[in-house]
Amino acid sequence: MTALLVRDYDEAISFFVDSLGFVLREDTALAAGKRWVVVAPPAAAHALLLARAVGDRQRAAVGDQSGGRVFLFLETDDFARDHRAFTDRGVRFVEPPRHEPYGIVAVFEDLYGNRWDLIEPARAPEGAARPA
Repeated sequence: MTALLVRDYDEAISFFVDSLGFVLREDTALAAGKRWVVVAPPAAAHALLLARAVGDRQRAAVGDQSGGRVFLFLETDDFARDHRAFTDRGVRFVEPPRHEPYGIVAVFEDLYGNRWDLIEPARAPEGAARPA
């Protein structure tokens, strides 16, 4: 699981569930108004813990957890389908899709400005071994 700083639990849940099609795996109330909120792409092993920023330092890092670089990678088995769906739901891509030796990729921003790669990895030719 990866922790992602957010301003507000509910606005973040809405973005990840409604815009990216993630599943809300858990939303448990904790002490002092905190919540344990976990979202993930359907059937994914990895998940995001949405952590509400507390204090000036954390609030300043919301949307800039990687200093403006791509922070997270969302792998898909159908780039065209997901790119179209995300765009239709208002997700902002900061560049057009491009073909790289490793696959099809485009950078998008989440609701706070963190940069993500949407990527469909290149498929190895039939019978070819993947590098170790």
